[in-house]
Amino acid sequence: MQLAIRIDVDTKIGLREGVPRLLELFSRHSVRGSFFVSFGPDNSGKALRRLRQPGFLRKMWRTNPFRLYGVRTLLSGTLLPSAPIGEGAPDILKAVVGEGHELGIHGYDHVRWQDCLEELGEEGIASELGRSVSAYERLLGTRPVSSAAPGWRCTPCSLEVQEGFRFLYASDVRGTGPFFPVHDGRIFATLQIPTTLPTVDELLGIEQDVNGFLLGSLAGGLNVHTIHAEVEGRAFLSSFEKFLVAVRRRDIEMVTLRAVAEQTFEKGVDDVPRLPITRGTMPGRSGWIACQGRS
Repeated sequence: MQLAIRIDVDTKIGLREGVPRLLELFSRHSVRGSFFVSFGPDNSGKALRRLRQPGFLRKMWRTNPFRLYGVRTLLSGTLLPSAPIGEGAPDILKAVVGEGHELGIHGYDHVRWQDCLEELGEEGIASELGRSVSAYERLLGTRPVSSAAPGWRCTPCSLEVQEGFRFLYASDVRGTGPFFPVHDGRIFATLQIPTTLPTVDELLGIEQDVNGFLLGSLAGGLNVHTIHAEVEGRAFLSSFEKFLVAVRRRDIEMVTLRAVAEQTFEKGVDDVPRLPITRGTMPGRSGWIACQGRS
């Protein structure tokens, strides 16, 4: 059994407060994580446009966003000016890489991608990915090898544009294991490694024992658990540490997503499934997400 911890960094507070705490935690428990950072502006306040989405208000009531994100983040990009996330803290990005963790891109403007992907078109999508790649190269001196779509949202158009960046892999969807996406007979070359487990914010207010539920959901093979720096790196840091301690007591191999991708290609890709990407929903999450389909 393998477990990869994917850390999404969607906000300024997540990067500046949550990531350093997670780095310290990972160091104590000898864990290497896969960090995905939004490099552009923190426009979290604009997420209020999701009020029209079924389940959004219910999620807000369940999760207490003021506790998770803070007032400054919830107003960022609306009543308060947006601040750069990845581009504004190169020292923290360098610390992530310097301590042996993986660092990939998580869009440029997280809210814009998640809420407006279908309106962006090929040019807009290329701009979002391109600006993140350029910022990564400028700040870190190397090219990113991985990308994770904000909000687990991707389309045939975004997959096509993504091909041009020649990432080793992407983590754009929810699913059960690595696969190559297929659309209208076209097999995309970018390997997808899905998130397989629910996130904490999807379980709050639904499951009384969140860690117990996550531990009980671990299955044979590869498990990918996505956490958020603004959540597990702040209000739920203690809870997340208890989860890691419980994992460490089991016979579970901790891996990074890059290691999974490299192992997949080393073994040969003939047996890697070619599957469609569908749209679905997740209990505890509002709006649609991209999901690994069936053959």
